[in-house]
Formats: sequence, C-alpha cells, structure tokens
Amino acid sequence: MKEYDEFLPEEERQIIPPKEKKPLKERIKRFLLKFTLYFFGITIFWVIVLRFIPVFFTLTMLSRSMDGLFDKNGEATIYYDWTPIEDISPDMPIAVIASEDQNFPTHNGFDFIAIERAIERNKTSKTKYGASTISQQVAKNVFLWQGRSWLRKGLEVYFTFLIETIWSKKRIMEVYLNVAETGKNTFGVQAAAKRFYKKNASQLTPSETARIAAVLPNPIVYSIKNPTSYTLLRQNQIVYQMRLLGGRSYWNIK
Repeated sequence: MKEYDEFLPEEERQIIPPKEKKPLKERIKRFLLKFTLYFFGITIFWVIVLRFIPVFFTLTMLSRSMDGLFDKNGEATIYYDWTPIEDISPDMPIAVIASEDQNFPTHNGFDFIAIERAIERNKTSKTKYGASTISQQVAKNVFLWQGRSWLRKGLEVYFTFLIETIWSKKRIMEVYLNVAETGKNTFGVQAAAKRFYKKNASQLTPSETARIAAVLPNPIVYSIKNPTSYTLLRQNQIVYQMRLLGGRSYWNIK
C-alpha cells in the first residue's frame, strides 16, 4: 500500500503510472454525447410533466415583470389565473382557431400550406407575415423566450414536435388559452375576462371571445378594453369566421 511504500527500497516501491489524458477530440465527443443525452432527457421529462400540471409561469411573464420593475411608469404585477379548459367558454377555442389557426384540429403542429403562402406574400409585401400555428405559439410561450433567431426557431420546431407527440390537442389548447398574452401584463383568458369584462372566462359571449382573439397578434398595441376600429373590424371578422366554421360543433374537444 502507498503508506508503506516509503519504507521500502526504491527499487521495490510500487510504481503507479500517471493517468494519460484522453485526446481532445475524444473529450469533446464525450461532452457532446453527454450534453445531447441530458438535453433530450430533461426536455422530454419537462414536456411530460407539463402534460399533467398547470404552467405556473413563463419566461415572457418574467420578462414583463422585470420590465415593470425597471420602468418608472411600469407595473411589475402579472395578472394570471390558470383555469381548466372546462371552465372556459366553449366559444373561446373556436375564436382562436378562427383567428389564428383554422387547421389546428387536423395538422401535426405545422401548417405547411400557410407557411408557403406566407413566404410568397413576404416576397412582395413590406409587412412580414407569419404562419405560426397554435402549437408553435405554445412551444414558444411555454418553453422558450421571445425574439427572433435561428436557434429559437429550431428549438420551437423541436418543442412543437414534442407537445404534438406527447400532449393531446385539448391540452395544447388549454395551455394556449392560459399562457397567451391578452393585454399589458395579462396572460390567459381568465385574467383577461376578469380584468376587462369583470366576469369569469366561462361566462364570455362569442363576441367577447372574438375580441380577445382579435388582440392576440399584438396585445401590447391592441386593447380589449379600449378597442380601435381595426380591433372591432377584426372582432366582427372572427365572429363571422366562427359561424362559417360551424361554431362549437367545429371542434369536439378530446
């Protein structure tokens, strides 16, 4: 043993060769393999957990609250009240489908026809059009940050695939109706219903759900409480589209 080696003649001492460092290339390969396994393991586990429990906060909520703290005229309070989809007006899912993603019940998370149309329109239009589905918006709002980058877009595709695989359409819609930004520092349909209509989300009329859906593209610019003529026009268009889709019968929540 090592502690007795020092009393032995030098030629009889046990020689322990120093550990050889592995080549840099092999160390990098091992690191990347571990990182990949941890990344997939943690993200898949995260998505599985959120299939069953409420989403308590998002990075966007944190960002809005921090903005309010550092802005003299800002407000750090976040209005958010997680509500099961059964306690939300059945007209609300139809309103956001009519407004945001009419192929939501049937697509696998990506609307490739809408993407192709957006690409063609963006070639000649100064206004840039998007084609994000409700599933993509949930992936972005729940798991990622706001902003534009290839990294975020790639992760958005990955998380969209995961939630479409692991969650049901009903769960995706439930999360969307709870975490979508519906006004300044306001997230979800229940918070919007209480703040702007002084009622619970279950009591919303089709017209009220349409107005909430009308502001979703930019709830900081457009207001539910003080709608512009554009917001009212969008509201009427959404009500019309809801009727064309067949109202509540369009999507049987499962």
